[in-house]
Amino acid sequence: MANYDEDTAFLGQKGPFFVILFFLLNAIYISTGFHGLYIVFVGASPSHHCRVADGSLSEEWMKASIPNETVNGKLQPSQCRRYSLETVRNLSALGYSPLEVNLTDITAETCVDGWSYSTEIYHSTIVSEWDLVCDSEWRVPFTTSTLYMGYLLGSLVSGQLSDRFGRKKVLFASLAAEALLILTQSFSNSWLLFCILYFFVGTFQISLYITAFVLGSEVLSKSLRVLFTTLGAFLHYCIGYMVLPWIAFAVRDWRSLLRVLSGLTVVYIPLWWLIPESPRWLLSQGRVLESEAIIREAAEKNKVSTPEVIFSDSEVKEAASQNSKFSALDVLRTRDIRKTTFLCLLLWMAINIGYFGLSLNTSNLSGDPFLNCFLSALSEVPAYMVSTLLLKSCPRRPVLSAFLVIGGGFLLLLQLIPESLHTLALALEMAGKFGFTMSFTVVYIYTAELYPTVLRNLGIGMCSSAARIGSITAPYIIFLGTFNKYLPYILMGSLTIASSVTNMFLPETFGKVLPETLEQMQKCKSFIRRDKHASEEGKGTVMMTEENI
Repeated sequence: MANYDEDTAFLGQKGPFFVILFFLLNAIYISTGFHGLYIVFVGASPSHHCRVADGSLSEEWMKASIPNETVNGKLQPSQCRRYSLETVRNLSALGYSPLEVNLTDITAETCVDGWSYSTEIYHSTIVSEWDLVCDSEWRVPFTTSTLYMGYLLGSLVSGQLSDRFGRKKVLFASLAAEALLILTQSFSNSWLLFCILYFFVGTFQISLYITAFVLGSEVLSKSLRVLFTTLGAFLHYCIGYMVLPWIAFAVRDWRSLLRVLSGLTVVYIPLWWLIPESPRWLLSQGRVLESEAIIREAAEKNKVSTPEVIFSDSEVKEAASQNSKFSALDVLRTRDIRKTTFLCLLLWMAINIGYFGLSLNTSNLSGDPFLNCFLSALSEVPAYMVSTLLLKSCPRRPVLSAFLVIGGGFLLLLQLIPESLHTLALALEMAGKFGFTMSFTVVYIYTAELYPTVLRNLGIGMCSSAARIGSITAPYIIFLGTFNKYLPYILMGSLTIASSVTNMFLPETFGKVLPETLEQMQKCKSFIRRDKHASEEGKGTVMMTEENI
């Protein structure tokens, strides 16, 4: 098993089997793009004001019943208060017009008759349907948080489930469950039920994301592995992200939108017969014949000959000895593994706070919400491309630290920009997101390279759990901007700079063979703990080429 890549080298690097599988797995990631972010439109808050339900009032008095208030330096109609309807009704009955009355002397009251919502942009959202405004406004960010809470649960259990039942079964079970839950969610009759279903949507969505990531890492050839785990997975997620606003533009009712997004999942049904189980996982379970059958099928598609014996007896015994006896405690078993896990947890949390914090903050930008969402997704494309190119030829540690410094550094600079320079401030914020997006890309493949096959899904799952804590925290960090507009940027920037330093204590994986066992993982050394033999041998790591990524 330790020589899996060598034993399967006869398959080549870019044969039809690998290329087809590459695109099939990437196609699954498109669904994660629009399934993960539909709350941007489903949970949007349309323009609204207190309902003035009195047919006896003239249109002039109905408009005058809503007081004006200053918000962010601009005068606009109040969204949560109105003048006392009884007083307004009496004044109207006496023949007064709004111009003849000092309206500010009239007592204001809350929206006791509900709200009127604009349908200019959205025909309906969960906000307009369940009045999630004013005193209930906190329910909107909480709704978003339930998805990330589901991510947390899914990150914890998906790794163990796929390590036990297989990558393929968990992948397609998660995809089917997610689609059914979104469909069920479209029939929600209360906000509470919507949130409960959204929690489980998040659970299965992150399970789908992680399992597809690990499956691709284990099945694809070495030359396609980095391409899949960087430009492939992330770029196709971004494609789904970019497709979402166009679907939402065409379908502006939240229930109909969810049904359309759920229905699109049926196109993935044929993939069950086209995507194989991970031969690495089968081998780790002692299911050698099944593993070899998949490899022989790959060889047939790639039109190469297969050796009579693919895996030696010693490798089979080693694979059986590793059979499914691992749990979350194993990523904390020894000092080296504990250190690696702890540092990875910090990295994932910091990166997710910054990435999702900035993504959530873009919704506060003025302009067309559909176009803003599209441009926000589009801005991530160059980051994925740049990071992919760098990962092919650069060590992981310095690249990740550099991206973290870029992301955090630009955020810290924002407080120095005069308020009059809005364009420059926006450019710095987008540059910060560019850094976080690249960090997001690198940390995934870096973590996958750190953990061995027997713990890879479990390790990524734990790190993703820490990431979800960051995702859940991000909306509330952005909320601190109501007290001081620069406070969120200072917190995110400082945390990111600190994580860039801790990252340098992780082992370097560039140029190393993908670890298969715990023992191979433990051989990785931190840059400040180089063993004497390595120093004498050549003071440097193995240079990685496209052939041994």
